[in-house]
Amino acid sequence: MKGRVIKSTGSWYTVQVEEKMIQARLKGKFKQDELKLTNPIAVGDWVGLDLEEGQATGVIREIFPRENYVIRKSTRKQHFSHIIASNLDQAMLVITMKNPRTSLGFIDRFLVSTESFRIPAILVVNKMDLMEGEDAQDWLQDIHEIYEPLGYPVVEVSALENQQLKDLLIPHLRGKSTLISGHSGVGKSTLLNRLIPDARQETKEISGYSSKGVHTTTFAEMFFLQEGGDLIDTPGIKEFGILEIEEYELSHYFPEMRVHLGECKYNNCQHVNEPGCKILKQLEEGYIHPYRYESYVNILNEEDSHR
Repeated sequence: MKGRVIKSTGSWYTVQVEEKMIQARLKGKFKQDELKLTNPIAVGDWVGLDLEEGQATGVIREIFPRENYVIRKSTRKQHFSHIIASNLDQAMLVITMKNPRTSLGFIDRFLVSTESFRIPAILVVNKMDLMEGEDAQDWLQDIHEIYEPLGYPVVEVSALENQQLKDLLIPHLRGKSTLISGHSGVGKSTLLNRLIPDARQETKEISGYSSKGVHTTTFAEMFFLQEGGDLIDTPGIKEFGILEIEEYELSHYFPEMRVHLGECKYNNCQHVNEPGCKILKQLEEGYIHPYRYESYVNILNEEDSHR
């Protein structure tokens, strides 16, 4: 039988085979294209499985090739990676100005990862009801000015107060398999509950002491939209450790740099201090946002330090 993994709890997986949900497990180890993974199977994977003799449970025999996936460094095992979800049409990053604040650096790291796997991304600004004061308005203006010209839609919502939440989001989600990601506490579970009441994801208050989110989702799970398509909810991410990317490749994943690749004086230009660099010229002339360039240099330096 062939089915899609819709829930992972570490050792057992819920696999949808046509209209049926089957609890299945892995037997033996799976080799994964030289990737060192903490999770051999991810939500979104298509798998081949057999029913266990005389049981309603199944054994996964095969993982079919993935069209794409979002992956990050494991927070628990050094040199290992964790696949967040696979076979996606797009990724939705939920961001907030406060409680907790999402940094532009975090957004850029996430977008570099989705770009590297050619997964379109959308930014959803949640908690618009808390968007008061000059600092908040400046942050919001930056989000629109930086990301929309690059082709990343920015949607403003309040999961707690927006009566038009579905009208705002469903046009972006209908008929697609979408990963929902973001820091703990940005309101992913509340959003999901509003879009899919059957999801009944647990929500908690933000920790007043640290203004940090409290983890409520402990494993990835796929939920189905009445309007068609699905949402894959994931545990909140504190940091987004992107996998090692070669220095010459990094600029490929910044769309505003990608359009000028091959226009620098030197073929191996890293766009830092080389003479005749087209990217630096674009930065100087205001065509590349200084915050985005700062993110590029930070990621480049981090990758250098791992070599």
